[in-house]
Amino acid sequence: MVSLGGTSASIFAEQCRRAPGGLPDGCIASGSGDVRAAWYTSPTDRYRHAILGDALEAGALTVQLASGAQTTFTLPDSLVFEDRTPRLADLDGDGRTEIVTIRSSTRSGGSVAVYGVRRETLVELGATPFIGRPNRWLNVAGIADFLGRGDLQVAFVETPHIGGTLKLATFDGHSMQVVARQNGFSNHEIRSREQRLAAIADIDGDGTVDLALPDARRTNLELVSFAGGRIETLASVALPSPVALPVLSEGNRQRVRFVTGLANGQIVSIQR
Repeated sequence: MVSLGGTSASIFAEQCRRAPGGLPDGCIASGSGDVRAAWYTSPTDRYRHAILGDALEAGALTVQLASGAQTTFTLPDSLVFEDRTPRLADLDGDGRTEIVTIRSSTRSGGSVAVYGVRRETLVELGATPFIGRPNRWLNVAGIADFLGRGDLQVAFVETPHIGGTLKLATFDGHSMQVVARQNGFSNHEIRSREQRLAAIADIDGDGTVDLALPDARRTNLELVSFAGGRIETLASVALPSPVALPVLSEGNRQRVRFVTGLANGQIVSIQR
């Protein structure tokens, strides 16, 4: 069921702490484990793709540790972090925090790159392959146990503006491996700073989380499952206008509701 209105647009407001010396539109990610905070630093215009609204990207990633110390990973001139806010998660369940980023090559486009702290030094732990050509980007859609096996996987949409492909990648502590993919999705509007066009919830009540995100034209909300290692569409909900604001989830497996804002200014609520 799709209903219109009845919700204030203020629910979509981004909670953002700015970092001194960070990206002008970047936010600090906060954690409670060995990594307490992470943010992008060293703004640079060496990669003028401007997919997130301006030509400034990050040349480095900085984290603050539980000890209070800070450590920085600086990229070579051929790479940038084409992202606004890092993501903190213990992907492999070893008790140590990984930092999940969107890293782009000036020659080969985007990839998902994972970093971690070893002996108080920030190091790269693994990455998905670059897309293969410059000015080709991807956007992370969610990090959760989509496979129901006890660790966390990273869902992302590769080239969300030109026939996007939804992919699911696992991390084993040393490398990233794409284990499922399907065409026909998007989770970003070109030039927008808003990257949150997807939400996680147990949609079908089977005890494993699923993903809600727009289709390639952003005029349908696609509810998908990764159970069994393949991408299956649980439902497709037609919308009167393209998705333009974050997709939010509320409730539990008995009564899951999604709320989002559309390009025509409407706010929609979607539930069974």
